[in-house]
Amino acid sequence: MKTLTITRPDDWHLHVRNGAVLKTVLPHTARQFARAIIMPNLKPPVTTVAQALAYRDEILQAVPAGMDFTPLMTLYLTGSTTVEEIKRAAQSKYVHAVKLYPAGATTNSDSGVADIDSIYPLLAAMEKHDLPLLVHGEVTDETCDIFDRERIFIESHLSAIHNNFPALRIVVEHLTTAEAVQFVQSAEATIAATITPQHLLFNRNALLAGGLRPHHYCLPILKREHHRLALVAAATSGNPKFFLGTDSAPHQTSLKENACGCAGCFSAHAALELYAEAFDRADALDKLEGFASFYGADFYRLPRNTGMVTLEKSTWQVPETYGDNGVAITPLKAGETLSWKLV
Repeated sequence: MKTLTITRPDDWHLHVRNGAVLKTVLPHTARQFARAIIMPNLKPPVTTVAQALAYRDEILQAVPAGMDFTPLMTLYLTGSTTVEEIKRAAQSKYVHAVKLYPAGATTNSDSGVADIDSIYPLLAAMEKHDLPLLVHGEVTDETCDIFDRERIFIESHLSAIHNNFPALRIVVEHLTTAEAVQFVQSAEATIAATITPQHLLFNRNALLAGGLRPHHYCLPILKREHHRLALVAAATSGNPKFFLGTDSAPHQTSLKENACGCAGCFSAHAALELYAEAFDRADALDKLEGFASFYGADFYRLPRNTGMVTLEKSTWQVPETYGDNGVAITPLKAGETLSWKLV
């Protein structure tokens, strides 16, 4: 196959930050994706509808002229979130979900939820108003091995949430383990999941073998090869529970390459090409359109896009960095050659 034309896709998990970094990274997403679920973990976090609307305006102002892109906003769940704010979010046509970060689990999650049981009244309100819950599914117990945090979160918290609120739509974000795949597959139709390009392409050797590679460091962390294979099987299965979410998370190169590097892979520069590479390796390019363009829209109960995009099998070299005027971001696969190109 030399070319692949699919319905224009959406990104169901995206970080675009704000300020100068936003202006640098957003054009990469807008050239590929019609819409994206925007993560709310700014400093300070986006915790109210009013803040989400202001952030939406900032994003729209950064969309290059001639590009058509719609940000889908989310709220950051905290111990101080009120049932009234959940209701306002559900009534807003611009807010599409609420994000649960266990406190300390990842970048800018310090304001997240420390006691999962304490937010059950908020989850009940979300279930009542049919507002989806997006979950960063990791425990933060310091005694728990970092490679086990996703599995333990599912066992300790997510199964109970699903049992207590069976009508609550939940997206288990950035799956990394075979156990998480099994949970999503066996759960009711209200449970879905996103999968990132880095977790389809890499196992933990890519982070640690031959030297510490900070631009492969993300949370949840890359896992063993059998977990990667389980994710590839899920993404290419045609099961509508699994759909595209890049978790593209830009950081300045200086913040990645230091003694305590930030977690996150910047993949927006070549997101669709990276997914095409993973699906091509699995001999499953015919499954990419559903995964990238249909299943997420269906789960969020939004119309599928009508435009089309075309990829061609053509090699190109990823730049070493993106940005200017004080912004320098090292992309995933910097300096390497990719075999698919969006045209």
